Parts: sequence; C-alpha cells; structure tokens
Amino acid sequence: MTGDQVYDAVVVGSGFGGAMVAHQLVAAGERVLMVERGDWVTRGPHNRAPGGAWAVEPDHARETPWQVDVATNRRIEAFHCVGGPSVFYGGAALRFREADFYVNPEIVGDSGAAWPFGYDELEPYYTAAERLLGVAGESGTDPTEPARSAPFPYDPGPLSGAGRILGDAALRLGLHPFRIPLAINYEAGGGRAACERCSTCDGFACPVSAKNDLATCVLPALVRAGMELRTNTAAVRLRAAGGRVRGVECVDRQTGERWTARGARYVLAAGALVTPYLLLASGAEQLAPGGDVVGRYLMRHRNSIVFGVFPRRPNAALEFHKHFAIHDFYFGHPSPNAPPGKLGGIQQWAPPPPSSVRVMLRDRRPLNHVLAPGVPLTTGLLTIAEDQPQSGNGVHVDASRRGPFGLPRLAVTHRYARRDEAAGRVLVREAKRIMRAAGAVYSYVYEIDTFSHALGTVRMGSDPRRSALDENGRFRGLENLYVADGSAFPTSGGVNPSLTIAACALRVGARLAGASAPLGVPPLHMAGPLAG
Repeated sequence: MTGDQVYDAVVVGSGFGGAMVAHQLVAAGERVLMVERGDWVTRGPHNRAPGGAWAVEPDHARETPWQVDVATNRRIEAFHCVGGPSVFYGGAALRFREADFYVNPEIVGDSGAAWPFGYDELEPYYTAAERLLGVAGESGTDPTEPARSAPFPYDPGPLSGAGRILGDAALRLGLHPFRIPLAINYEAGGGRAACERCSTCDGFACPVSAKNDLATCVLPALVRAGMELRTNTAAVRLRAAGGRVRGVECVDRQTGERWTARGARYVLAAGALVTPYLLLASGAEQLAPGGDVVGRYLMRHRNSIVFGVFPRRPNAALEFHKHFAIHDFYFGHPSPNAPPGKLGGIQQWAPPPPSSVRVMLRDRRPLNHVLAPGVPLTTGLLTIAEDQPQSGNGVHVDASRRGPFGLPRLAVTHRYARRDEAAGRVLVREAKRIMRAAGAVYSYVYEIDTFSHALGTVRMGSDPRRSALDENGRFRGLENLYVADGSAFPTSGGVNPSLTIAACALRVGARLAGASAPLGVPPLHMAGPLAG
C-alpha cells in the first residue's frame, strides 16, 4: 500500500521531540503526518491500580525486546504509546545549566562531543517549552539556575511531609534545596482537573490528566488543528535516493498492512535507541561524512535511588512527593576522592505504593510480601550523575536475529566509565548523609538499569566528520532528513533531559518553518496545558 497524500512533513514518534517539532510546523500552517507505534493510553481509575505501574502496564510493550550486552542475554522493553515516555514520567522539567553547553574536558575526553550552540541560543525555546507544558516552579533558590527571560508559568504545589523532612535536613547540612520545576497542573479550570497529590505519578499515567504529558497538553491540540496522527503504525525503513529521503516504509501493527508515508521533509523522533536503529537499518549512515558516529556514544546518566527507612512514616499518607532537588555538587565536590569536574544532581523520589511493589516483584516471592509492607516507612533520593560519551556504547543492527516485521534485531551495548561510577558514588554518599540527618535508621541503594534517560547516538555538532547532524538537526548526507529527539545530544548534562529535548525540537521545528523564534506560543498570562 502506498499513501496517496504527500505531506509537508512526516514525523516519526510522538514523544517530546516529535510533538514539539510538529507543534512548530502546525503553527506555521504545514500539513503534518505523525506516525506512532503505539496507541492512546486510556485514563481512569485503572491507572492507579497495581497493574498501572510502568513496568507491568500494557503500553510497556514486549513485542520488541532489545538485547543488551549480548553476553548477559538481558532484555529491555520500550513504551509504545501516544506521547511516549512523557505519559509515565514524573513531570520534572529542568533546563540544562549554561556550562552544560561548553566543552568540559573531564566529561568529553577524546570523544569529540561538542554542542554547536550555547545556552543563549536555546533559552527562548526553553521558555516556550515551559509555557506549552504548563511548568510550575520558582526562581532564585537553585544555586546553579541558568538565566531566564521570563518567570515560570505557574507556582509550585504544596510540599509533602517527606519533602519538608528531607529539605530541612539538607538545610541543616548547609545545602541549598530548591523546588523541582514540574509539568503538573495544580489548579482546576478550563476543563482540566487539578493534581490530587496521589502516590501514583512517577511511573504511572495520570488518571485525571493533571500531569501535563504530551498526550494531554500538546498532541490533542495539534490533531484539532489538522495534524494527522496515525497510531499503531511502526516506521520500519527509510527509502532514499539522490541525496533525499523519498518515503518512510510503515507497517500497521494490527493488520500487518504495509504502506509508504511521503513528505517533503522527514523528522525522526523515535528516541535515542530507535532513531539510530532506523538509520542503520536503512543504510543511511553510509551517506553521511560522520556516519560512523550513528549508533555510538550512547549515554543514559549514572542513576541510583537511595532509599531511607524511617522509624515512622515520613508522609502522614501516601502522597506525591517529588518536590525538591539539590545542585550543590553539580559542578564538583571538594572531597579529594571525588573525580574532578562536573558531577550532577540529587532529587527527591517517591517509592510506588505497596500494592504496586507486590505486582512489580510478583516473580520474586516471598521478597515482594516482605518489602511491600515497609514501603510507607521509606522515601527516596534520586542521584543523577552525568556520564561520559563513549564510542563503545551504542546500538547496532543484529542481522543474525530477526524481530517484528522481519527486521534485524536491535542490540544495545553499554558500560559505564570509571569516572561515571565515581561521580555516582559521590552523589550517593551525599544522599545517604541527608537521609541520616533526616532521621533515617537505615538506607540502601537501588541502581537504575533502565534507559529512561537514553541520549546521544546521532549527535549534532559543528565538525561534519565527528557528528551526524548539523546545528539545525539536519542529517548530513540527506538534505530533507532531520532528527529531533535525545539522540541528537552531544553530552547528557546532569538533569532530566525532557525539557531540553523539547526546547531543541522547538528550535528544529522553527528552523524548518523558516522562523528564527518559537511559533504559536501563548503569552505568559495565557500559558497552560491547553495552549498550542
């Protein structure tokens, strides 16, 4: 089957990259087709049920298991849904710091990673992304806060009991906790419900749509404005000739029907694992002067959770508590045992409800029945250490094995550098110190091994020999192909990447639309989840 219509742009993926680049194109009046492998996530009380947790809910697809480090035979799955991982994220919306766009030798090493623009270039797009996502935050308390051209659209919500306990402990230690900017709707109105401060937020779809994920606050407006969104549609291969992409081969997941999406321009926004896979499966890397970087330099932060166990419940009731962060060690630590240069941040993190713990650990009985009752006595601190871009980390096509639709299997290779591990240990040590000061009687560390912060693999840069994308996200070697997701990042910074992915995608979209500033963004007093 061949699609009869030729669009101004075909966008692959509906996450932060795809949604934001599409927003700019739709605002410019262009005809946009977006293809998304998954479907809309239904909202309701079932999202709070034990089966609604990200690791066990149905949109965490198992049809495309990716092999990680062949020797270990480990598998990972991915989210396939409209809005991508934003539907299940915790709403954290932090900007990179100004220095994150500089070349930091301790981080970059000999990788050649370098951002082709600085923070000032991206700042207007950060402001636009915050308005479109309805971010709630406050300025003036983050010691590393970058310059802003406008205040946050909304004020943050109330602190939880655990937030007050840990925040006060950090203050007593001479640290500077600040409120995490969150894309969460705290005020009812305009047909939207307010946040109910439940304990099923990070890792769950919001049952009342108070979390401003893309499927709630951006994509419905784009569809109403004329964007065509085809769900349950897998993009499997790019068709290129004469230095241009001529079409994207797609497969209907439900019927198996094949068809080709055609447009004047094409934007890949399928994430840092799938975007390079599509390029490699299509042989596109052979057309770019820096094509050997495609699939390489995968980053994912060195993330850990320090859980503190308290003699009494840190929260009077199970409630949302992802409220503050600490950046006192973002640019380094005075200890002689700490690695020189940038480290990263610490953020409050809430464990899932006991019922969800039982379900997620259902294959590990009786451990699940032992741990679950103790969950109300715990709270957590997430450590995010910036990791180094290494050429040996990345994705490749495993032609010896076949996946869905007859395509070669995606294989992932990743090892943290010694510096990554050292940076992570410093932040974990500080998180434990805060837990002790807050009154925790015991703490334990959970090492995060997911790829939720996956970045790199099709990085941008000024040197065509050492980067696959130019400063506007165009893939060198194919004049009408662009990338607008986390795979374009040369380095990972030390904060959650979603807002920077959104800002970069808005910038790519504006450039594609011929604009030098964000399009279709409401004034500050009109900012909110229904804007756009």
